[in-house]
Amino acid sequence: MKINKNKSYFGLKYLLLAYLLVSIVLPVAFLFARINGENINDVFSSAQFLPMLKNSVITTLIATAISISLSFALAWLLNRSNIKFKSLFVVLFTLPMLIPSISHGMGLVFLFGDNGIVTNTFGINIGLYGYTGIVMGSVLYSFPVSFLMFNDSFQYEDFTIYEAASVLGMSKFRQFLSITLPSMRRTIVSAILAVFTMVFTDYGVSLMTGGTDVTLPVYMYNEVIGGMNFSGGAVIGVVLLLPAMVAFIMDLKNSGINASGSTVTKKFLIEKNVKRDVAVYIIFAIVLFLLCLPVFAFALLSFVKQYPVDMSLSFDTVKKLFASGLGQYFINSLAIALLTSLVGTCLSYFSAYITARSKKSLPNGVLHFISMLSLAVPGIVLGLSFVLTFKSMPLYGTIFILVIVNIAHFFSSPYLLAYNSLSKFNPNLEDVADTLGISRMKLLFSVYIPGTRATIVEMYSYFFVNAMITISAVSFLINFRTTPLSLLIPELESQSFIEGTALVSLMILVINILEKIIAFAVKKKVAKEEAQIFAAPLEVEEN
Repeated sequence: MKINKNKSYFGLKYLLLAYLLVSIVLPVAFLFARINGENINDVFSSAQFLPMLKNSVITTLIATAISISLSFALAWLLNRSNIKFKSLFVVLFTLPMLIPSISHGMGLVFLFGDNGIVTNTFGINIGLYGYTGIVMGSVLYSFPVSFLMFNDSFQYEDFTIYEAASVLGMSKFRQFLSITLPSMRRTIVSAILAVFTMVFTDYGVSLMTGGTDVTLPVYMYNEVIGGMNFSGGAVIGVVLLLPAMVAFIMDLKNSGINASGSTVTKKFLIEKNVKRDVAVYIIFAIVLFLLCLPVFAFALLSFVKQYPVDMSLSFDTVKKLFASGLGQYFINSLAIALLTSLVGTCLSYFSAYITARSKKSLPNGVLHFISMLSLAVPGIVLGLSFVLTFKSMPLYGTIFILVIVNIAHFFSSPYLLAYNSLSKFNPNLEDVADTLGISRMKLLFSVYIPGTRATIVEMYSYFFVNAMITISAVSFLINFRTTPLSLLIPELESQSFIEGTALVSLMILVINILEKIIAFAVKKKVAKEEAQIFAAPLEVEEN
């Protein structure tokens, strides 16, 4: 009887496992299968390889160090001060996540390029093209991710340890070195691995600001897009995949560090200090000004006649782009983002439901591993793998292949959100349901989904925003009918239409901000409804 009731559950479980094998594991296997000794020798023996590897490693190490230091400092200042509007500052610091990495590169070119706004206005040329531009753009692109990780970890610090240290006469600086840094060790390691992987495998920033300093992702992009050299691109893809795989394995091992130290007996108490808080406001204002400079540049250049010849207000760029089919690119992006969000949220949530609420077994273990695996596969590598796997199939060249690759690319983070939320429910719920003859699917729709609505909204938002800004996973799979807004940016840049690239970047930012506002409103409504539900028994009892 129980088997019949759960027949659809087990059927969907194995169907999902098959789908993830085909969409994540199979493409990567095809990538490795495409490589032979001759391909490896051609790439590794070329005069370009070692300089490109050097460029990639050096810029990534510098950008990672700056990004981690900046994000840790901002998160520490935010959580060690009594400033107001902390939630607003968190949102503002993460604004760079809402535009493509290539837009960060273009924003820096608008500001500090040889013909940039700052360069022309103040006569200061910082020598943007090369390592300087790559590092600056990479920090802008990557630091919000580590900032969110650090900010979250600071919420779970136990103040009793600091109280004991103060009683023993330990100085604030000594407390920072002996308590704060060790307690953040797990997050620091995870943040370093995440940022390193992001920067090392990104081609958007270095494509715009690298100049003659070519990095491995840019070379791979040029080889595949420009030269149709899939074999050479596959070799570079594996080179880019290896550090990501190492980071993935290290992060899995790191997940056990300080795992037991998450119990908070007393929240951190912050002493009143007006001078400190004023200093934090000033630091945050400076950082936010620098962060928002590219956005100001997009807004300015989107509505001028022709930069820098004629800076008068004009809507010519808007008219020109819509006349050349901007509406179709917008529809493509919206369709891809909505489908990715809807389907991706359903698949990742159901996958998390299976692994978090079922007993350990080989199929469940495999499902959990594959669901986490996309963290280790860079988008540009996954995109090329899809080309090699699906290029002869009817699905290739359609919007749906872009949706599938986006789901595979962004699957892990929403999956982890759902997995962590579902793991918090009473572990005996399934046993009670089995005793009462309630099927797994009914339990899912009646208990878990209503109880995790806020998490589902966050998952949907994550898929949507990333599908709007991605350039890596989809860059090899588009054609003139399916091109999204984000990939219109390099196309317009190649035509030297900088006003157009600014307008497209601004459009993507506005769309994602609107989506975030809607998600915030929905989560607020959900929280209000849940508060009313929990308050209802108390009201009845009082009556």
